Amino acid sequence: MENQKLINFLNQLLSNQFVMYVKLHRYHWFVQGSHFFQLHELFEEMYLKFAEDLDIVAERILMIDGKPLATMSKYLKETTLVEANADDEEDEIIDQLHNDFKKLIAEIKDIGFKLAEERNDEPTKDVLVSLLGSYEKYVWMLSAYRAYK
Repeated sequence: MENQKLINFLNQLLSNQFVMYVKLHRYHWFVQGSHFFQLHELFEEMYLKFAEDLDIVAERILMIDGKPLATMSKYLKETTLVEANADDEEDEIIDQLHNDFKKLIAEIKDIGFKLAEERNDEPTKDVLVSLLGSYEKYVWMLSAYRAYK
């Protein structure tokens, strides 16, 4: 299939989104410390955004004649991210999320845009641009949080 490389990338992105969705839930539940209320709320905002975004990516995969992955075992096999650790401290959580968002950004820029461009697939590029904007905003927010500490 001529779209297979792009479909594979989008499935990897979908896998990363599911890992982040679960990771953010876990951090939402387990965060402790003096910034509990702010982080608890931020992590909920983030996982709700990921819930929307993963649906957009899965539907885009279907629109380009692919089949989105739909099991946790496949997501864990395809993800480039690491699952959350409940023992992480507040600073470790922020650092891990910061790194995860930077990795998602790099993969979209270095791989996703090129594959969509090769296929002349403007709608997929639009999806990726939208995701990129959200992820860059979260990097900015997490960087600002780290500078405050």
